[in-house]
Amino acid sequence: MGFIIRTLITAVAFWVADMLIAGISFSGPINMIIAAIVFGLVNALIRPVLALLTLPLTFITLGLFTLVVNAAMFALTAGLMPGMRVSGFWAAFFGAIIVALVSWVANRMIGGRNEPVVNR
Repeated sequence: MGFIIRTLITAVAFWVADMLIAGISFSGPINMIIAAIVFGLVNALIRPVLALLTLPLTFITLGLFTLVVNAAMFALTAGLMPGMRVSGFWAAFFGAIIVALVSWVANRMIGGRNEPVVNR
């Protein structure tokens, strides 16, 4: 149940990014849900490896390079999804920030990973 709710939260975050940033577009709501699943898989499988490889840059920039890694994961998701378009780095950068903020707020409202989602 938690996976479904978090996938829907990410899809809503994609919708917010689509509304706010001109360089991001989706072909439809079903595509946003599929993109949310792909985004979750990319973040689970590829992001840890990329974060480890870029650890020296992240350390030197006091963690700010993490924003670039997040933008890369957002852009990679767009590259894997035929119905998702991201026009460039800055669209991916700000899109990743919006998705992170919306997801964070929504997850704070429904509960963390260790808390049951259905009891709220």
